[in-house]
Amino acid sequence: MYYAKPLAKLVGELEKLPGIGPKSAQRLAFHILRSSEEESRRLVDAIADVKTHIKMCPVCFNFTDKDTCDICRDPKRDRSILCVVAEPRDLVAMEKTNEYKGLYHVLGGVISPMDGVGPEMLKIRELLARFKQDEIKEVIIATNPTIEGDATAMYLADLLKKTFGTDIKVSRIAHGMPVGGDLDYADQATLIQALEWRREM
Repeated sequence: MYYAKPLAKLVGELEKLPGIGPKSAQRLAFHILRSSEEESRRLVDAIADVKTHIKMCPVCFNFTDKDTCDICRDPKRDRSILCVVAEPRDLVAMEKTNEYKGLYHVLGGVISPMDGVGPEMLKIRELLARFKQDEIKEVIIATNPTIEGDATAMYLADLLKKTFGTDIKVSRIAHGMPVGGDLDYADQATLIQALEWRREM
């Protein structure tokens, strides 16, 4: 009603993107409309290129445009440590720290019975198969501190301990107070987790 049909269609498609509401979709659509033909073509080409060339690494299930991703092929990575994350974006977050130098395994989600996602729908069989290829000594579970993330972490820890016993160290990333945060602004659940995951100084 408010837009010409092609513009309304663009706004509607942009609204489907995560974190984009009606106003943001409208702002983006008008920005695209005002941009040059060349800028618009570059955006279209970039989207088409991603859809055509990006696939999952057959080893860790990270996104890649090669046969295996750069991390899996890097001979400098510590192959004795494996960090398990839910999604490729979590892997990117870990890499940005420049602290972790091991390998990764992307589950492709978390266990969520409410959404109909069970363990068999995640890359857990593939995770267990990796122990035959690499000399993994520690698994770091880096799922989000949510009910689903915690449930997935507990399921994996239990499975790995039952399968490999004490041969494999299983750890979970700590969570609690953010750096620079104030105690009086923290919610109760965050403070409880900060207490539970405290360490000796």
